[in-house]
Amino acid sequence: MGSRAASGLLAGVAVVLLVLLQGTQCVNIQYQGFRVQLESVKKLSDLEKQQAQGLLPAVCHHPALPQDLQPVCASEDATSVFRALRTIASDDCELCVNIACTGCL
Repeated sequence: MGSRAASGLLAGVAVVLLVLLQGTQCVNIQYQGFRVQLESVKKLSDLEKQQAQGLLPAVCHHPALPQDLQPVCASEDATSVFRALRTIASDDCELCVNIACTGCL
């Protein structure tokens, strides 16, 4: 009887862990060869509110810029890529309505 209870408990723990792992998956946005997390784009919007405009997007020099957005700064089209990412993120990306969004449950 003890081993059955232990097996049941382990199965229950496994199910809980599986649910938690699925909940931690992030939504990614793919655009012009860049793959970034939706959460990074949300942070980008917050950082842009704090920065002044310059030749490159000012956020490219911000130490809090998420690492997955840093390759965009090396692009000649950084400004337009950041603009597109913000647009995609605001177009129900969390609901995966936009084809550029992946990783939805």
